[in-house]
Amino acid sequence: MGGNYTQPKFILLGITDTPWAQAPLFGLFLLIYVVTLAGNIGLMVLVWVAPSLHTPMYFFLSHFSLADVCYSTVISPRMLTDLLFGNKAISWAGCVTQFHLFALFVTAECHLLAAMAYDRHVAVCHPLRYVLLVSPRACWQLVACSYLVASLSALLYTGCTFGGSFCGSHRIDHFFCDAIPVLRLACSDTRGGELAIFALATANGLATSAVILFSYGRILRTVLGMRSAPSRARAFHTCASHLASVSVFYGTLFFMYLQPASRHGSRDKVASVFYTVVSPMLNPFIYSLRNKEVKAALGKCRTRMLNLCQHQRGAAHGIRESWNGLGWRGP
Repeated sequence: MGGNYTQPKFILLGITDTPWAQAPLFGLFLLIYVVTLAGNIGLMVLVWVAPSLHTPMYFFLSHFSLADVCYSTVISPRMLTDLLFGNKAISWAGCVTQFHLFALFVTAECHLLAAMAYDRHVAVCHPLRYVLLVSPRACWQLVACSYLVASLSALLYTGCTFGGSFCGSHRIDHFFCDAIPVLRLACSDTRGGELAIFALATANGLATSAVILFSYGRILRTVLGMRSAPSRARAFHTCASHLASVSVFYGTLFFMYLQPASRHGSRDKVASVFYTVVSPMLNPFIYSLRNKEVKAALGKCRTRMLNLCQHQRGAAHGIRESWNGLGWRGP
């Protein structure tokens, strides 16, 4: 790091500087964050405890939910603290850590979405070879590759963003440490870093979206060739949730990062709120509200819990009756 101020303390300007709007925004984003945690962690636990969901599709979905929880937690608690207390200062190390973890989990989600598209492609186009092509070992390899590529990409993103000198204003016009707002504060030449970030984001985005488009192109071709209308409807229903997540995630992500830095403006905050705060909350609903398998597994778990509670209540009642028979009178 060059310059006299190698480790400055940054100031996050936040979503808004209007005092009367901060309390309502805090309540709204706190509710969204709680729902995000409850929905994604609940979905992960359901996949873990329900034998009917021990399939590759839900294996990838559980890791997708984990990434949602992680990168939402990287952003939301800090944003909520700023809205509640107004303490918007963040250290250089804290800013680097926040951006690095955010880049890691967002990039991992891109590759997990591509792995999920491959899973749907094999399920629809090669159902007889599904067990062989999407074996447990293959699933773990795809997830491991997703996190490995994401880790390497995050290191490069972070190096390109924070590798220059910061000797001027340290006020970041954003609610978290993102690449473009941070690069605006650098007093050294950032064109090389911006070009590297753009190229790397393009490579990750286009590579994963190419896998998704190819997979769904083959799926569409196979589905249109089916003679049975119920079979076509079942195939489309199988892919609908994944397509909805892809549309929400990639739409805002491409808007943010696949455009030149000169075109970024105040609309970036709105787009950032959508994919850092709102999108992680929506994914559990997308995958559960119209998913019969998830609903059935949730119903079985609820029934099992009710039966367990009734069994424990009956056992407690039996113990109380036994004590009463011995002459003991409890409460």
